[in-house]
Amino acid sequence: MADNVFMLVSCIFFMLLVAFISYLKTRNRISNSDGYFLAGRSLTGGFIAGSLLLTNLSAEQLIGLNGQAYGANMSNMAWEVTAAFSVIILALLLLPRYLSGAFSTLPEFLGERFDQGVRRYVVVLFMLGYVFVTIPSVLYSGALAVLQLFNIPDLFGITYEQSVWAMVWTVGLIGAAYAIFGGLRAVAVSDTLNGIGLLIVGLIVPILGFIELGGGNLLQGMETIAVNEPEKLNAVGSSEDAVPIGTVFSGMIMMNLFYWATNQYVIQRTLGAKNLAEGQKGVLFSGFYKMLVPLFMMVPGVIAYHLYGDGLRSIDLAYPELINNLLPGFLGGFFLAVLMGAVLSSFNSLLNSASTMFALDVYKANARKEISDRHLITVSKWFGSVLALISFFIAPMLMFAPEGLWTIIREFTGFFNIPIITIVLFGVFTNRVPPLAAKIVIIFHVVSYYIALWGLPQFAGVEIPVNFIYVSFILFLIEAGIMVFLGWRRPMEALDQRIEPKVSMLPWKHALSISCVLVGGVAFLFVLFSRAGLAYADGVVSPWFWPLVALIAGVTALLAIFSYRRWNEKYTNYLLQYKSETKDSPQAHMEPKNKM
Repeated sequence: MADNVFMLVSCIFFMLLVAFISYLKTRNRISNSDGYFLAGRSLTGGFIAGSLLLTNLSAEQLIGLNGQAYGANMSNMAWEVTAAFSVIILALLLLPRYLSGAFSTLPEFLGERFDQGVRRYVVVLFMLGYVFVTIPSVLYSGALAVLQLFNIPDLFGITYEQSVWAMVWTVGLIGAAYAIFGGLRAVAVSDTLNGIGLLIVGLIVPILGFIELGGGNLLQGMETIAVNEPEKLNAVGSSEDAVPIGTVFSGMIMMNLFYWATNQYVIQRTLGAKNLAEGQKGVLFSGFYKMLVPLFMMVPGVIAYHLYGDGLRSIDLAYPELINNLLPGFLGGFFLAVLMGAVLSSFNSLLNSASTMFALDVYKANARKEISDRHLITVSKWFGSVLALISFFIAPMLMFAPEGLWTIIREFTGFFNIPIITIVLFGVFTNRVPPLAAKIVIIFHVVSYYIALWGLPQFAGVEIPVNFIYVSFILFLIEAGIMVFLGWRRPMEALDQRIEPKVSMLPWKHALSISCVLVGGVAFLFVLFSRAGLAYADGVVSPWFWPLVALIAGVTALLAIFSYRRWNEKYTNYLLQYKSETKDSPQAHMEPKNKM
């Protein structure tokens, strides 16, 4: 009891410290809608990367990914590390387009490219996905972690189900306060502070786990998971695994591209960048953060398997059980504060983005008169409050998910990620595909995806014999064909792209070379967690491991050097041209005065 009280008090202290610093950084800075929705377009690369990290890495990853590693192997790692490809595409291709048009939301961009009908369709898709999948999953995973750490049912003499409901409402109310009253700037600052804490705690947990597994010897513990059942460390999934390796090169690319390059609650941080260079830095730096995910979001699950066997009631309890048994009492409050911060980050980011889309893409876009910024912010706050309340009732229902939290999230996200990324790609790289094509794709996907995954098994008794990620990729190909066909048969008149940047559009000169290093990092991780690496059956690593690592390092270095030289030439020419074009236009160089 005393340990729980100490943990709770220290947790509250750390959370209040983050809240106080966030308040000092954001007070008196929300003077207009840009200030509330986009942090005044003043976010630097460090804050963007930190906010992206914590928005993405929440309790659902800590619990879900470690649970998958505990129950199966490391194949779910692919969801995280292959995000590098998506952030590169966002940084080099899509972000310049978003910032050049000074767009506040993705639906606004699609409304400009297609029409207002497409804008409304996409808003509806986002809202349904946020309300019924993403927000509830974030709240539930956070509640699960907290009640396991504190043993809430025994502490307060209530049932497990009642504990889930209580924790969902507690976490939700705190997170809603950040998003509704502080806007994006408060979210970004608190995210960055909690992100630092998450990295610290995330690295401590596997170290303590290895020490426990090795009987006090860190290296012995590391050797144990490498030589005993090494298949648990295999990230190259077979057809029997949740993530077959073939999906990495098909549907997963599109799903990750949706999340990192078009999902409003992720890209909203990049839309608030103080300039294109800072936006590219933040996006690419977040890709390097993702390289650490296997270490503190999957390896602990493998450690839990070696410590507890298969005796846990649910695979989603692997990480909380590990924390409960291994983390010293004086670190318990800090961990809980960081975990709560991660949950709050994802939750308040989702609320902030949903409120932004409602205020700008629904309320303002359909208003018949001019709306003041103050009124727009008020509308956003009211909508966020209602949305939060709805999610509080939906989140506890996830306790009945039979296949684990991670799987159900990914399957249901498939309803809206593929049609949105398809529409965005054709919207950016073509100018003839008509709005009708986008609307048909959205309707077609929702219906077809439901039939393939649930309709046929339920009503016809027919199981689709392929992974849902392959299903998503097949639907993407069909929907791309629909867009191409209608673009050929019913082409629209070419539109002039909106070029009205509110920030400097000078790119980061190291963007391309850093992208090459990022790709090399992905290749290294897949070799490390494969039968050529730590999953080798007859030793720690196979004889092929070090030659493959040397090959990856050499190719990466050559590509990075070549890319830097080529990009540097183009960058110099671009810089001269940019200065020439803007020397008579002071506004083009203007930076926001408020800096993070």
